[in-house]
Amino acid sequence: MPTPQDTARLALACLDLTSLNDDDTPATIDALCRRATGPHGPTAAVCVWPRFAAHARVQLPAHVAVAAVANFPDGSSDVERAVRDTGAIVQAGAQEVDVVLPYRDLAAAPALLAAVRRACDGLRLKVILETGELQDAARIRRACAIALDAGADFLKTSTGKVKINATLEAAALLLQAIRDGGHHAVGFKPAGGIRTVADAAAFIALTEAHLGAVTPQRFRIGASGLLNDIEAALGGGSAAPGTASY
Repeated sequence: MPTPQDTARLALACLDLTSLNDDDTPATIDALCRRATGPHGPTAAVCVWPRFAAHARVQLPAHVAVAAVANFPDGSSDVERAVRDTGAIVQAGAQEVDVVLPYRDLAAAPALLAAVRRACDGLRLKVILETGELQDAARIRRACAIALDAGADFLKTSTGKVKINATLEAAALLLQAIRDGGHHAVGFKPAGGIRTVADAAAFIALTEAHLGAVTPQRFRIGASGLLNDIEAALGGGSAAPGTASY
């Protein structure tokens, strides 16, 4: 049985430390990057707006990835916009793209995701399904199938910007789609509302039950506030003001 400290260390290694606030500045990103390489070890990645991706890449060591968002947070069906966002992320030298699937218009999703996948060839692509807005299990399963068919490397629950974000019920549907489809390299990322090590533990256990060993290659957590509780569990550390996004 893992201890809270064991869970905190794993959650830290799998954390996408995130700031996606409208008032973010280079100073905000500097603070975020300092926290991503704190005394208890590095996070898996930082996740920022495309306009800050190059700045974050300069601030971080090579072993901490930079992720940036495309088509965020509204998930429009505008292919040109999504590809433009993705191109900016690629040009910035980031390693990961978190794109929002057009959850209001699933018929438009395959073309948009295919274009984004082409535009970020070689980068890790995480597809945000916005499960709290899809709501219905059948629609969530359909969104999963679309994302997986388009070549998603991760299925992600949420933007963190809507009323209902990551839930264990939605997580189970995404994990089942990955497992039952035989997608042995595809990972899972819950995001939004995960603020404590106990919250993270529930998603880690569910992922382990469906996909096996939990590693940053197949599991990420999208959060910022969670780092406060991780640091407390591992023996101290205080939050930098103004860095929490989810």
